[in-house]
Amino acid sequence: MSDLPVPVARRPIHTRRIAFEGFLREDGLWDIDCELRDTKAEAIHMRERGTLPAGEPVHLLRVRLTVDDSLTIREVQTGVLNVPFDECHRPAAEPMQKLVGLTMGPGWRKAIDGAIGGVAGCTHLRELVFNAATAAFQMIPHYRATQGGRKDEAAAQVDKPPFYMGQCMTWAFDGPVVQRLAPQFHRKPK
Repeated sequence: MSDLPVPVARRPIHTRRIAFEGFLREDGLWDIDCELRDTKAEAIHMRERGTLPAGEPVHLLRVRLTVDDSLTIREVQTGVLNVPFDECHRPAAEPMQKLVGLTMGPGWRKAIDGAIGGVAGCTHLRELVFNAATAAFQMIPHYRATQGGRKDEAAAQVDKPPFYMGQCMTWAFDGPVVQRLAPQFHRKPK
């Protein structure tokens, strides 16, 4: 395993933390709770919020996406807790409803931009929603394929490759992981 080299002397200035949590609901739908938090290491003066102490969020935004097994968005809830301007509160949440009915998958970024891109939505909420797709892909297909961990995922034989094959260097069709775990999809290197 490799790690980053020891850095030159430095001091912290800004931290952005992004988190995603996935939940299976009692009704069979899935919730993906997303959070983006920006903080500064030192107190800063903000034009409209005054002095913000170190560690106090400049941005604290939350989104809950409710999706079905096909990764189609059924509901969107938005929590805009800390923002630089009061105007961010109302306009940030309303456009997010345009995501209802969209499906995470190929063309996801384009679909987001079409619904809430540019001045039609909030840059930070778009970032959260775009990356929520990877959390959904990690959660839903794996859970369904293994029945919540009760089946051996390697035991499932399928006739078409899973969506993630060919999308990452580790899952390259001509690579050793595919050769070991899914030889039926392995292709000889060119």
